[in-house]
Amino acid sequence: MSWEVTALTAGRKVDFRDGERSAIAKWPIAGTVHVGTLALGEDQQADSVNHGGPDMAVHQYPADHMEFWRAAIGDHPLLNEPGAFGSNLYVTGLLEDDVFLGDRFRLGTAVLEVCQPRKPCWKIEHRFDQKGMVAKILGSGRCGWFYRVIEEGEAKAGDMLERISRGDTEWSIRTMFDALWGISTPQDKQLLAKLAAHELLPEKLRAKILPLIES
Repeated sequence: MSWEVTALTAGRKVDFRDGERSAIAKWPIAGTVHVGTLALGEDQQADSVNHGGPDMAVHQYPADHMEFWRAAIGDHPLLNEPGAFGSNLYVTGLLEDDVFLGDRFRLGTAVLEVCQPRKPCWKIEHRFDQKGMVAKILGSGRCGWFYRVIEEGEAKAGDMLERISRGDTEWSIRTMFDALWGISTPQDKQLLAKLAAHELLPEKLRAKILPLIES
């Protein structure tokens, strides 16, 4: 199956709040862009501890969620922008329940591999000037996900995001997110231990899970 990418977006580090910088605001890229192992084109990350790196090279937040947010916070003007949530790929029809750890997609001439859900942070609420958005993401599982880049290549808006192989169907992005951060059920240490043992899990995320299991 394949889905059209209606926009590719990237951001630059700018002053954000109280001396902190952020590149969460992303804008459409005109023309062809290089899909590299660390970023889409010249996309930047201001917080190298919690963002960026090969296991967060490309971020996708479903366009389908914009209607949920309009119902939750009103018709905020940012909801009309493809990079509103810091996403690099603006795609309709592909959701957290449909995407699995290790799924591989071709985008232009690049190959991407799904590797982890996105944990929401305060920057989303500050960008929208809306309290409670993080809690709504935790409760609903509308988190988006990150890809690592298996093969670098070139892509442009209008290209198709084609799933070329399935990953581990036991671990959808929604299942991973609920196990790690969802607030609908208590954390299951056995489930977390199973996830931590998965060979495709990013090492930085594994390191964050282990203390939860041992506590």
